[in-house]
Amino acid sequence: MLGLQRSMSSLLAITLIGFLLGMRHATDADHVIAVTTIVSRQRSLGSAALIGAFWGIGHTLTIAAVGSAIILFNVVIPPRVGLSMELAVGIMLVLLGILNLTGISRSITERFTPDLAGGHSHAHQHGDYVHTHTHGHAPGHHGHAEDATPQARLDRRFGRLGAYQAIRPLIVGLVHGLAGSAAVALLVLATIHKPVQAVIYLLVFGVGTIAGMVLITAVIAVPYAYTARFSRLNAGLAAASGVVSLCFGLFIAYHIGFGDGLFTGHPNWTPQ
Repeated sequence: MLGLQRSMSSLLAITLIGFLLGMRHATDADHVIAVTTIVSRQRSLGSAALIGAFWGIGHTLTIAAVGSAIILFNVVIPPRVGLSMELAVGIMLVLLGILNLTGISRSITERFTPDLAGGHSHAHQHGDYVHTHTHGHAPGHHGHAEDATPQARLDRRFGRLGAYQAIRPLIVGLVHGLAGSAAVALLVLATIHKPVQAVIYLLVFGVGTIAGMVLITAVIAVPYAYTARFSRLNAGLAAASGVVSLCFGLFIAYHIGFGDGLFTGHPNWTPQ
């Protein structure tokens, strides 16, 4: 009985620590810069939070997959492969910056935002509240019955989130998770010697990362939502996020390529 209590206490401690460290992990500079670039065009805090959730899900998927392989099967990642995974983060930040600064990101977003055929958007009333979504006035175009409005509830919480806006943070999260999975797994191996508990830690760590990024993206979106009425200021903030992403991505790429030796004959990789 005493052994069971100790095991439960140990699992509870692992869960709590993993969740808190996951939330802290979401605040890493490259993570914050990436999601800032993504949410810089958002006008809804709910949509921004949802973007953070997609980023966290992608991050958790690769952390759990690669980390579990390292823990359970003693997979060893060669230095050149590890550096290449981290270089992918730099390249991704550069691409995000370019897409933001050139306006390509906005064009793609508008292209893939859900729209009903022959529809348009304006506010209208259902009972005691008013909401906006794309619809038409022809039969079948409205999108939902007058007395069944789950879409209205989603509108109020998240607004409209297109496929591109959902897939982009998911992919960015996957890349970030790939780059950080080895470091997280090795840290877990050094402190948790039971494989099952180590894998549980990774999963809880991922949940903490999702929660942390949801909060971060919602907070980041506040100035962009507030300045939406001031077009020049809003555009300036969005452009600034693109410049920061571009510069930081170039810095990471240079540091990994030449400082850590990925582009030389002597790569030196320390997971971090």
